[in-house]
Amino acid sequence: MAKNTSGRGRRDLRTKVRTARGRKLSSTRWLERQLNDPYVKRAKDEGYRGRAAYKILELDDKYGFLVPGARVVDLGCAPGGWCQVAVQRVNALGETPGKPVGRVLGIDLQAVEPIAGAEIHRLDFLDPGADDAVKSWLDGPADVVLSDMAAASSGHKQTDHLRIIALCEAAAEFAFDVLAPGGAFVAKVLAGGAEGALQQQLKQRFARVANVKPPASRADSSEKFVVATGFRGAEKVG
Repeated sequence: MAKNTSGRGRRDLRTKVRTARGRKLSSTRWLERQLNDPYVKRAKDEGYRGRAAYKILELDDKYGFLVPGARVVDLGCAPGGWCQVAVQRVNALGETPGKPVGRVLGIDLQAVEPIAGAEIHRLDFLDPGADDAVKSWLDGPADVVLSDMAAASSGHKQTDHLRIIALCEAAAEFAFDVLAPGGAFVAKVLAGGAEGALQQQLKQRFARVANVKPPASRADSSEKFVVATGFRGAEKVG
């Protein structure tokens, strides 16, 4: 009897999720994608709080903004994966002898489980005086401001687009207030990268600005990240 070489009848190695009563099809598809995502498995194996940790790892591997001794602020830090990476890269625990010891400050609207080597504060970065509070906690300005924040989805594409842009613009304004000269700003944006006025503002304020989609971002995601380095500080911009 000839072997079946067509591929029919072969076992599908992807994990299938049955649609449970009361569960939306979109939820089932999300769960199936999670179960088959190699970054999700890798995060569990390596102790990160989510697959998003690999986005900041890949961005830092390329642009090198998380250096030993750096003072880092992670806006909207929950669940904490980016803080975990920052702690390692800036030597916040002092585990690399002979290298400067950095600081990692995570802030979020919600409570976040403690992270070794990071200081977590419950704070709305949009509140008046939030920038002064952060500089006080750091005993000075920051070297890096990170933001993986995403506005709550309304289900309306244009509305969600405007919300994400507004959130990124607010994070950038916060960065302008707390960064030391030479510092870096890294934030989630959309497929086209930082848009219009924000892109122009970043180019005026930073020596280099890149819009990039790291490999860990899902192929079907519209997200990109803006990486702005070489903050010009308080000098006037035209």
